[in-house]
Amino acid sequence: MIVAKFGGTSVADSNCINRVLDIIENNSEQLVVVVSALSGVTNLIQESANLAANGDLKYQDILSQIEKRHFTCIKELIPIKNQSRVLSHVKQQINTLSTLYEGVYLLRELSPRTKDHMLGFGELLSYFIIAKAAESRNIDVGYENAREFIFTKNDLTANAVDYNKSFAAIKAYFKKATDQVTIVPGFVASDEEGAPTTLGRGGSDLTAALIASALEVRQLEIWTDVSGMFTAHPFYVKQARAIEQLSYHEAMELSHFGAKVIYPPTLQPVTEKNIAVLVKNTFKPEDKGTLISGDKKSNAQAVRGISYIENIALLTLEGSGMIGIPGYSKKLLSVLAKHKINVVMMTQASSEHSICVGIENEHALLAKKMIEEDFGYEIESKKINPITIEDKLAIIALVGENMKSHQGISGRMFSALGRNNVNVKAIAQGASERNITAVIDSTNTKKALNTLHEAFFEEQIKQVNLFITGVGNVGSKLIEQLHNQKAFLQDQLKLNIKVVGLSNSRKMTTHADGIDLNKWEDILAAGDKADSAGFFELAKNLNLRNSIYVDNTANEKIAHTYPPYLKESISVVTCNKIAAAESYTYYNSLKQLARTYNAPYLFETNVGAGLPIIDTLNHLITSGDKVHSIQAILSGSLNFVFNEFSDKTTFREVVQQAMDAGFTEPDPKIDLSGVDVARKILILARESGMQMELSDIDNDSFLPKACLETKDNESFLASLDEHNDHFTKLYASAKKNNSRLKYVAELVDGKAKVGLKEIPASHDFYNLSGSDNIVLFYTDRYKDQPMIVKGAGAGGDVTASGIFADIIRIAKQ
Repeated sequence: MIVAKFGGTSVADSNCINRVLDIIENNSEQLVVVVSALSGVTNLIQESANLAANGDLKYQDILSQIEKRHFTCIKELIPIKNQSRVLSHVKQQINTLSTLYEGVYLLRELSPRTKDHMLGFGELLSYFIIAKAAESRNIDVGYENAREFIFTKNDLTANAVDYNKSFAAIKAYFKKATDQVTIVPGFVASDEEGAPTTLGRGGSDLTAALIASALEVRQLEIWTDVSGMFTAHPFYVKQARAIEQLSYHEAMELSHFGAKVIYPPTLQPVTEKNIAVLVKNTFKPEDKGTLISGDKKSNAQAVRGISYIENIALLTLEGSGMIGIPGYSKKLLSVLAKHKINVVMMTQASSEHSICVGIENEHALLAKKMIEEDFGYEIESKKINPITIEDKLAIIALVGENMKSHQGISGRMFSALGRNNVNVKAIAQGASERNITAVIDSTNTKKALNTLHEAFFEEQIKQVNLFITGVGNVGSKLIEQLHNQKAFLQDQLKLNIKVVGLSNSRKMTTHADGIDLNKWEDILAAGDKADSAGFFELAKNLNLRNSIYVDNTANEKIAHTYPPYLKESISVVTCNKIAAAESYTYYNSLKQLARTYNAPYLFETNVGAGLPIIDTLNHLITSGDKVHSIQAILSGSLNFVFNEFSDKTTFREVVQQAMDAGFTEPDPKIDLSGVDVARKILILARESGMQMELSDIDNDSFLPKACLETKDNESFLASLDEHNDHFTKLYASAKKNNSRLKYVAELVDGKAKVGLKEIPASHDFYNLSGSDNIVLFYTDRYKDQPMIVKGAGAGGDVTASGIFADIIRIAKQ
């Protein structure tokens, strides 16, 4: 024999009920079918009962809606010739319910007993209609009201099941039942006096479990709208998957911590009889579902699932008077039990200075009031402090039978949460080690679930979320590279990098599931008006794990937006060198924020575009080497300009050529004035451990003053034409001395300078071609022959590749 329970979504309407009947017909064993009310009907009864108690006649409209839904089902499920008796029975039930409503309306009172009586009508209506629909299909079916054999008794928990009386009645009824299929309503029961009552939330599951346990059936099936119990809630975690097998304890822990597929008390009666429970999907009956049993051997994986409960408040009882004094915990829990307030979790410091309990938000104020009344003397005598409440919290739990035999689970859990700025307010773990529980802000629930799911179920693929500002030359190249390398990153590095935010000077847009990079330009164009502060708020509110803010601009305002990102544990990757070359105080504050919030701030492309210059310098210093001097050509644009400039061209022509090739900043004066090079050597000096400001660098500019004072690119280029003789003389002098013009940066003995030099043929810089950069590091280890880093140092592609490398560096952490 099998007991099968079908929930409200499984019997929502006639189409759903026909699916249920198909499943029943395909079963060859004797079957007891427990059904819930049509989806949403119990809530409608509750809502309309409250309206009636408040004297609102709108309850009648809801009652008419309930009647219409059931009549529609009858007409769509049952042949016309058989409808009359069914319609008559349902109308009689509706009339009885209507009479109860009228009484509530007149008295303006909804007593617990009346409420229980009314709430059961949804099941009483549905089971009768489904039984008659089965009859019309010629299924060998019988039906019985569960109030004839499910009984409750009153105690602290309200409507507790009277197991002995119920089991005896169930056995007696089914001993006489000869039908292949018996359909009964879930949720409903009778109390000690024979009055109608209910089993409370999840009562239909419990009805099925009681029948299964009393009859010691082969299997209990729970049919719902999902294909079993999942590794996490699929609404929040898209990568969640059904769990094929769970132990009773694991299923109980997951259901206790919010997995709504099965109601926790359901498992108690079947566990005692070792009856397997199969959770199946009514709408995908071919799916395997989840088998819950006493078998623990197949649970090789330590963490089996992640669950959560929202709307939690944390109450803290603390005070120095508690230390070493027994009885505080008992007294606290007794107060809560007296007022029927359920404790979801509890934790106590080993110092005995404080006790925290997690309860539902709605009970927080009552709990505080009752506890403070009972502990009035202790509070007045300063032995303990008044109760503190922290609300709008959620509980998140890792569950697994075998976690106790695996070291490091807690460490991985809290490390993953910490990296993503999810603050843990309280922790609890039982001695059985079947669950590890943490209390967090409810705003972080989705992020925490995804973070932990990734850490324990998707280790092979890590998702990284990018918020990109600046989609011009460098930004567009970066997006192209990300798009082209997507498959490689997933296959080889196990990284799923999503662009979830884009912004330029005009528009901005965010998409939590990722922006389609085949049409990113159209998506961005359709976005909202750009606002740097607003873009941060969007990133903050999305609250995605493994987030990185990427700045591809040269904008000073954007360079000052990094702190709030870092404070939210959103890493920053940038080619914008303004931030790292700002005041030392600002530079150092960014580095400090990155350390404090475990959010890397990487700016490799600030010096040398895609070349690993900063990375090389950092490795030298980290390994204990000491830098004595740095000589470098750090401007790809200036190197290109002076490599191309000759007595056969004008200086303006080669500058224009560099601008057209994307080698210069949007304002070429930044490059040609030496400011850009000064910023770069400043960054290297700071990364070497020196506290230096931009004003400390000696900048020997080769540009005439008139060129520097121009207001826009057009007037700047015109000024270069006017002073072409000046540039020609510089070239002629270098040629005469058998040298080449190079713009050189130097850092020697803590002093830095930049300027144009004539480089002789014997120097390492002489043959540097195109837009290449070169850096010579002279250190303790590299005294005579320097450490040399050389390569392309300008251009959108190489700069984008350097940013890409920084993103990968963070993603692989």
